[in-house]
Amino acid sequence: MSLRHLVDFNELTKEEWDGIYTLAADIKKDPAKYSEVCKGKILATLFYEPSTRTMLSFQTAMLRLGGNVIGFDNPANSSVSKGENLKDTITIISCYADIIAMRHPQEGSALAASVFSTRPLINAGDGGHFHPTQTLIDLFTIRQNKETLSGLTVGLCGDLKNGRTVHSLLRALNTLGKNTYYLISTEELALQKHIIEQLRENGNTVYEVTSLEDCIDKLDVLYMTRIQKERFATEEQYKEQSGRYILDKEKLNMSKPDTIVLHPLPRVDEITEEVDYDSRAMYFKQVQNGLYVRMALIVKMLEAREGEETTADIEKYMDLPREQKCKNHVCITKTEKYLPLLTYKTPDGGTACMYCDTKID
Repeated sequence: MSLRHLVDFNELTKEEWDGIYTLAADIKKDPAKYSEVCKGKILATLFYEPSTRTMLSFQTAMLRLGGNVIGFDNPANSSVSKGENLKDTITIISCYADIIAMRHPQEGSALAASVFSTRPLINAGDGGHFHPTQTLIDLFTIRQNKETLSGLTVGLCGDLKNGRTVHSLLRALNTLGKNTYYLISTEELALQKHIIEQLRENGNTVYEVTSLEDCIDKLDVLYMTRIQKERFATEEQYKEQSGRYILDKEKLNMSKPDTIVLHPLPRVDEITEEVDYDSRAMYFKQVQNGLYVRMALIVKMLEAREGEETTADIEKYMDLPREQKCKNHVCITKTEKYLPLLTYKTPDGGTACMYCDTKID
């Protein structure tokens, strides 16, 4: 595995993804065989946002591999509360840990942190942008149940605009095969148009619908998401969207017998508890799969760096101008003023921010 950091799933080659999948499947079969693979290694979990599954999954994965864990689960309990910037935090943690997993509320924070990290850094969620390890788990669960990642009919329901798990999953599936997608949301929470364009350009069929009942009988995979209260500016805006999509037993019975229901969790009210006992409900098995996948990822990334002296990528960015900033109000460049605005050309000839993918012109 040649990957140094994991900011976005699409940085993985198909061979690297297959390697992680194969190793995770073997760990699932015989976890005891890997109980001392990371003996003497330290994982730092830096969580600037609340988390249950992702943080504990990473920590448990490292402990199951025989390693140790340091970090924080609240920036108020770190020097961040004293005003320490992201660059300094990552530089310091690189002196202590062998590998880092970071969650941060601002989009592009993982890319920014990777510039200054001398240790492998894993994006555990950067705002509403990406969540590549959840994507690995989603793909693992789909493949274990469907034996393929192509030729499927996939429904994604709920907050598609702010859902980093949705964005990461679609980008990954778009590189691994061709599928039919039903995007189920309100107009206000619809998936960004540029992502839909990318799917269609790659030969996928995409339908935008507002009713779950209209398409649930066609789906091989139903990916439910919560309406993300923390992404709304006001309580009123959140209440206008909450409760629109609820999967209950009656709706689930409209689906095919082999449909699988996924959810990145946590859920609020979008899946009723009666659904938990249906064989099509796979979201708690996703959680268990998450442990094996993250164990596999940690092993692969540490193996790739074994015995290698690494340096930060700071120098190649130091001469870039810092005056221009991204117009996305939740982009990491808004608060970390020392960051230069990195850009790339979009397919239509425009320019987009490399941190958060927001179009600049």
